[in-house]
Amino acid sequence: MEAAISVVTAELVSRFISFLKNKYQSSLNHAESEEKVRERLQHLLMRVSIVMEEADGRYITNSGMLLQLKMLSEARYKSFQDSVGFDKVSVNDSSSSSLYLAIPFKRSRTYRENDDKAMRLESDGALESLEIVVAHMAEFVVLLTGCERMSRRLYDVYLYITNFMFGRHAEKQKLLTFLLEHNNPPGDHALAVLPVIGGVGVGKKTLVAHVCGNERVRSRLSSILHLNGNNLMTILDHGRSMFGMMLVVIEFASDVDDDEWKRFHSFLIRVSRGSRIIIISKLTRLARFGSVQPIFLSVLSYDELRYLFKTLAFGNIDPTEYPQLVKIADGFAKELHTMQGALVATNMYADVLRRNLDVLFWRCILDRGIRYVKRNISIYGVHPSTLLEQGHPVDITDFALHPLSMRRYTINASIKEESPSVTLGELLADPSIRPKKNFILISWESRIPPRNTFARFVTSHAEDTSEGSALHPGRKRQGVPI
Repeated sequence: MEAAISVVTAELVSRFISFLKNKYQSSLNHAESEEKVRERLQHLLMRVSIVMEEADGRYITNSGMLLQLKMLSEARYKSFQDSVGFDKVSVNDSSSSSLYLAIPFKRSRTYRENDDKAMRLESDGALESLEIVVAHMAEFVVLLTGCERMSRRLYDVYLYITNFMFGRHAEKQKLLTFLLEHNNPPGDHALAVLPVIGGVGVGKKTLVAHVCGNERVRSRLSSILHLNGNNLMTILDHGRSMFGMMLVVIEFASDVDDDEWKRFHSFLIRVSRGSRIIIISKLTRLARFGSVQPIFLSVLSYDELRYLFKTLAFGNIDPTEYPQLVKIADGFAKELHTMQGALVATNMYADVLRRNLDVLFWRCILDRGIRYVKRNISIYGVHPSTLLEQGHPVDITDFALHPLSMRRYTINASIKEESPSVTLGELLADPSIRPKKNFILISWESRIPPRNTFARFVTSHAEDTSEGSALHPGRKRQGVPI
């Protein structure tokens, strides 16, 4: 009996040792295979980045090439985010900025087996999709060499990480083509009109300002005139100064009567034939005035937004040195993606976080942001970004640690002199600095054209109680615990 037990025990031990050997060997094979996938993915991403940087430096007029450029852009950002962790690689995100960005290849080997399997599947999927895109890139590269190269200006070499326009590669090229190449058929005296349509904060004015800063565009235009769509006929005041090929940029907050548009259009034809009109609006209905296909700017995808946020939040810092902050940054990206547009909020939060790379500080700001959204939905039943867009007040108790309300605000010189101003970064870092009276809160100031300042007017919370109730009469206003 003892002999039999000894034999069985020896057999079990032998099998267990064989199992461990196989497991170890399998683990080594998986590690080697995963490393090859990462290396291949890195190589493909670098190829795509080089091609996109070259494309941003040339004038592309072929519609098929523009479509392929858009596909390259989407595949690139998705591949960046289909893995976890970072490796420092220099990547050019637009024609005007070299960014030191984290490409996801280097990972700790301490994660669980299930996470390991999921990550391998994500990497394999990213590799497969990127390989398909790159396989069709050869013809694009050949055609790209035939496109005229843009001249570079010192202005395009930005010194700060926040001074760049993110993505929109195909849209920029389409706008350039409209301004430089588009001509009406002989005998057609109608003006060329391009509508740029998109939601609040998606970057419509920034796109137009960026392209209008192009040296070749500026050399072709005699002048650029900006109009408010609510007062189209103020163009009559500029009649004497209008000559040559002009660009008229009109921003519409609301729809315009067809007869008024016809009067405006007829006047412009008489005084400035061959000119261009760009319509900027969130209203899709205004696309009816376009003489060419509109540019529709959609919100950034989650992959693009997460990529952008990490770029802005870390700047030139290597994210591998702050793995905990990387996870918190993902939390910010998820919250920001719930907002329509979110570009202003993305820049706003990133600007604050980049100044203090402390884990507790980042977590505190994220928690405050989440509470801020939940509080306003609880009180008003609407997301705070929607409330601000519609001109309603929002509760910022969680930012100021004091019952305050904030509303959209158009800067007025006289009011600004009378009211103190505080930046959001200052308020978040030290809520005690808030002025005792009403004040102007500077959320963020853009460093690139059109150099918008995003300001909000902050008042005592009690003043907006009745208005909050009027917004949703059937909803009882809840308390605002601090």
